[in-house]
Amino acid sequence: MKIALSGIAGVPLGTHKVKDPRMDQADKLVEADKKTYAHVEVVGEDEALTADAIVASPDGRLELILKDLEFVETRLARQPTAAEQIVLEKIKARLEGEQIIAQAGLTPEELQAVGAHAFITAKPVVLAEAADVAKFDEFLPRVLSESGYISFLTVGGPENRAWLIRKGTTAAEAGGAIHTDIHKGFIRAEIISYSDFIAAGGEKQAKHAQKLRIETKTYVMQDYDLVNFRFNK
Repeated sequence: MKIALSGIAGVPLGTHKVKDPRMDQADKLVEADKKTYAHVEVVGEDEALTADAIVASPDGRLELILKDLEFVETRLARQPTAAEQIVLEKIKARLEGEQIIAQAGLTPEELQAVGAHAFITAKPVVLAEAADVAKFDEFLPRVLSESGYISFLTVGGPENRAWLIRKGTTAAEAGGAIHTDIHKGFIRAEIISYSDFIAAGGEKQAKHAQKLRIETKTYVMQDYDLVNFRFNK
C-alpha cells in the first residue's frame, strides 16, 4: 500500500511499520522467533495520483480540493458531453463545499462518465493533526481503516506476522498476499477470529474452545482474523 503526504512535514518517506497494538498482544500470546508488523510505503505529494490513500493536514486537504476544483472548472469550460457535464457539476458542488470526491456518493455510472480523469481526492484522504504526525506509525492503523484496508495474522513458529489486504478480500485472495501458490492451490482456510483468540488466551486455547472455523475460498476476511491456509503445493 502506498500513502502520500500532503501538507505534512517531519515524517520520513519510505517504508513504515503499522504499529497496531493488536499485533503486540498476539505476539505475547503465541511464541514465535520474531514479530513482523504490516508495512506501508510513504511517499510525497508528487505521487498522490498513484497512491492508494492520502494523509493530509487541514491546509493540505484544502489544497488538494482546490487542485481538483481547478481541473473540474477547466474541463467544464471545454464543453464536455452532456453526461460528463452533469457529473462534473455534481463534483464541483461538492468541492466548493470543501468535500472530497471520494465522499460525493457517485454511482458506478457517474464514475464511468468521468473515468478518463484522474482526480486526487477521488481516493481516501485521512486528516492528520499535529499529534497524529508526531506518532505517525501509531496513527497508521487508523489511516488504513479509514482507507478501506484491514490485516490478517499468521502466528507461531518462525514468525508472528500481520498481512495487509483490502476490505472485502476473500480467503483465497488473502492467501495470495503471502504467496501466489496459496491462491492457486487453495484448499481451505482455518480461521480464528481475533476476539475469540484474545478471549481464549491464545491460539491453542481457542482451538480447545472450538473457536476454529473451516472456511472456503469465498469467505470474506475480517480484520485481524488468525488464519492458517491449507493448499496444494
